[in-house]
Order: sequence, then C-alpha cells, then structure tokens
Amino acid sequence: MMLLSGVAGAASPYDLLVKGATVYDGSGEAPFVADVAVVGDRIVAVAPSLEGPARDVIDARGRALAPGFINAMSHAQYSLPIHRTAESDLRQGVTLEVVGEGSTAGPLSPALLAERQRSSATNFPFEWRTLGEFFTGLERTGISVNVTGWVGATTVRRYVLGDDNVQPNAEQLMQMRQLVRQAMEEGALGVASALIYPPGVFASTEELTALATEAGNCGGLYASHLRSEADQFLEALDELLEIARRSGAPATVFHIKAAGQDNWPKLAPALTKIRDARERGLRISANMYPYVAAATGLSATVPPWVQEGGMDAFRARLKDPKIRARVIAEMQQPTNSWENAMRDAGGPSGVVLASFETASLQKFAGKTLADVAKAKGVSAQEAALQLIEAEPGHLGAFYFSMSEDNLRVQLRERYISFGSDLQALTVSKASGVHPRAYGTFARVFAKYVREEKVLSVQEAVRRLTSLPAASYSIAARGWLKPGYFADLVLFDPARIQDHATFERPQQYATGVSDVWVNGVRVLANGASTSARPGRFIRGRGWSGHAGGGCRASASDWTTSP
Repeated sequence: MMLLSGVAGAASPYDLLVKGATVYDGSGEAPFVADVAVVGDRIVAVAPSLEGPARDVIDARGRALAPGFINAMSHAQYSLPIHRTAESDLRQGVTLEVVGEGSTAGPLSPALLAERQRSSATNFPFEWRTLGEFFTGLERTGISVNVTGWVGATTVRRYVLGDDNVQPNAEQLMQMRQLVRQAMEEGALGVASALIYPPGVFASTEELTALATEAGNCGGLYASHLRSEADQFLEALDELLEIARRSGAPATVFHIKAAGQDNWPKLAPALTKIRDARERGLRISANMYPYVAAATGLSATVPPWVQEGGMDAFRARLKDPKIRARVIAEMQQPTNSWENAMRDAGGPSGVVLASFETASLQKFAGKTLADVAKAKGVSAQEAALQLIEAEPGHLGAFYFSMSEDNLRVQLRERYISFGSDLQALTVSKASGVHPRAYGTFARVFAKYVREEKVLSVQEAVRRLTSLPAASYSIAARGWLKPGYFADLVLFDPARIQDHATFERPQQYATGVSDVWVNGVRVLANGASTSARPGRFIRGRGWSGHAGGGCRASASDWTTSP
C-alpha cells in the first residue's frame, strides 16, 4: 500500500473531498482506502483521513476511485462538436479522447476545406484550417471531456499530392514534413497512418519514415493502422518496427488484431516480435478493442486501385463493364496484394451491413452481405458494388474476423491499452453503430475482469490510465496522486456493465456514478451535468510549452511503459 499526501493549508478549503474511497491509483498495485482532496483542477492530497472544509464532499465508501479513463484510439473528433457530452464514453468513465487515424481534421488545403464544406458533417460551431485551430475550437466551444490526437499521414498526403497513386518528389516530401512539424508545434501527439485505405495505402515506407522522423524530432510518436491485419500481418508489423527504428520515434499499433481464421496463428509470433523490439529498447505499444468484429466501410471489400482519386472517380469507373468485371474478379480471388475485409470475415456471411442514409436501402441494415446478394439475385461482390453506388455517404459494415481466444491472449500483454475506435455519442434513434461505441471500457471490467478473470481490477485500471498516458507521453494525467490533474472516475467494480449489443448497440453502460474532468463534475449520480471543462491536451512538440517545441528529440524518450 502506498499513500501519498500533498500539502493543503487548512485555511484554504478543498473544492472537492472524496471520503473513504477504494483507490486504484493507476499503478496496477493493490487498491487502498483513502480520502482524496482536490483544489481547482489538481489533486492536492491522498491520505487515510483528510479533514478540513470542502465545498463538495462525496461519501465514496464501498466504491472505487480511479484516474479518468483514456480512450487510446477514438474517432470522436467529428462527434464532439455535436455530442459535446461524449456521453457514450463519459458514462464509462472516459475523461480523455485520443482522436484521429490516417485522416484527421487538419491541416486543410483549399481543396480539402472545400470538400469538408460540401460534406454532410458541416454543422460545426467554428471554422478551422489547421489541426491546432480545430482542437482549440473544440475547447472554446465547450466539451465535457479532454481531447488530444494525431496529425494524419493520409491528410498530409492529400494536402500535397491529392488522392492519386503517386509518390512525392523531394520538394513535395519536404512540404509534407513541414506540415507534420507545424501540427506537432500546435500540439499533435505524433503522426498516424491508416494503410489499408486509399490514398494512404499508396504511401511508401520511405514516405512514412520521413514523416515519423519529423514527429520524433518534435518529441512525438508514429502510430498506425497497419498495412495488413490479415495475410500480411507479420510483414506489416515489420514495417512499423522498421519505421520506428529508422525514425527514432516511438510507435504504437492501432487496434492490434489478427484478422481471418487462417491468420489467427500469426498473433503469437507478432506479439513475440513486439516483445523482442521492446527488449532491444524500441518504445512500442498497442491498443485494442474487446470485440471479435471490426467495423469499417464496405469499400474495404474492393481493391484500392479502383478507388484512386476519391469516391466520385471510384463510382465512375464502376460504370465501365470491363473495369467492373475486373474488380469483381479481384474481389473473388485470394491475394496478398491488398486487404480484402470480406475474405478476412470468412466470406459474405461474416459481413453485416451497419446503416444507410438512403431510405430505400435501410431495409438491408443488420443483414449480412450474403442475405443482400440472395435478395438481389446477384453475387456478393456485385451486391457490394451496387450498395456502394447507391449510397452517397459512408456505408459501414461489421466484419466478424477475429478470435475470442486471441483477444484473451492480447489482454495479457501489459503494453496494450484500450480504445473504442469509434465516435463518442449520445443515444439516438439511428441504428448501425458498433457496440464498442457504448461498451468498450465497461466490457473490459464486466467480461474480462469480473466474468473471465483475465485481468484484475487494478491491472484493468492501469491499462486505461497510466499506460496510455505513459505510452503517449501525456503529462500529469493517468495517475491518482498529488500534483496531477483531477480527472477522476467513481465506479463500482462489481456492477460496471456494458449493455450494447450488435442488435441493440445504443445502450449506455452502467456502474459509473461520478466523473470529474479537471476538477469539475461532469457526471453526477450517473447523469451528465451542464459542465464543459474539457481541454485540448497538447503533445510534447507544442511550441507554447516551456521546454517544448521541436527542440525535443527522440533521444529524450524514456524507457518503454
């Protein structure tokens, strides 16, 4: 047991005093019973018994108090301006969203800005061009949770090269590096890629290494949705490790998995590769979600070459009978040259359609692609193309491609944290979202701690708090100790429960009673408050931070968390 206490003068009242909590401090060590005091936005004392005046006193006897949970891989950047309470995550104890993948909110070229303004997601309360302007706009608008994130390698590529399958010349690569540096100085955590989606799939290892080097020179990381999570999983992981070695930047694997039954045995050698790299001094981490189904667009069943140039060019090519026939043939054939999500799911019966904007197509939501093909009297490949042609927006699908046994193996790896890989939402009448949007973090406790006993409560808390904070070098968060920001979650480990299912995904988790962000109560007795204290948490490259900016370097990194 380790009890820490800070100094708080009796004449100065506490803003918050939590009494008699069972404290899980983020260390992974056994919990202890203590009082916790907060003044302003900081924890000032943790001790067996604290006395003195307090503006707000919480009797926490019989409940667990932990640092706020960190969603290590979130897509909340575009949901937060609308769903400002981030309630699907907040009710699970999340206080920090780490947002972005290959495509991010900035930087925006004139062409990318025009594209955003044409899209359906234009109901934003502020305008922006750079990534920093987007994050500060979120903070200024008022959100319930903290936010931080990446600059997308795909966005940087599109800014300079557009959507075509081309390679940058020296001048263009320098421009891409400068865009990464600018985003780092504005507070990005690092640069992130998504290498199965066009046009990110067209990026070479050399291009990615150059961008990762720029991020590393600014104290940032390289993160990636690997080039393959299936047939070329091990080779794709080798690429990430090589980029980390050559760039000097720490690296993290987004939503690590081995997809497709034939590839499930590859998880063990992949984890061995990561362990070996960590033992050699590379700072490598990963995150995961606790479900056997992935979620992405239906276009992930189609070869990348036909998608070059964007969706309009993609749909136009499909009107050519010769091109269409070639696409269908390639969708049907086994290949290692691109990631076929339908094949990874074992065929069209493992692909479940999520939701549609087009009213006439909504009858297919919740159906398998095999069901749709049968109803239309066409092949599954032709059915997929017809749906892509008919749906103007993003057509999402669930791909049941992973092994429950592998999930348990991953859960035992101490460097793997958790992320929803989805937006943070409020319950609505819309359908089609993956249940991980509402259940990821509660499910860790309910299924893998309480039911299956794969993890202890204290280890699950560590994976959700100090581990992602250390992996991403987020200062003064992720621990419950004096001097750290008062991001706190009060919950019942015996009752925390996910309720979201694939059939009924929009159901809030239960068991979290209260959440504080920067010392302000944003969830009270299970209901969100009107408070919006969330902040933009800047990375180590932020030029406005003392000792920050791109004077930081990869050599400043400490040992792997």
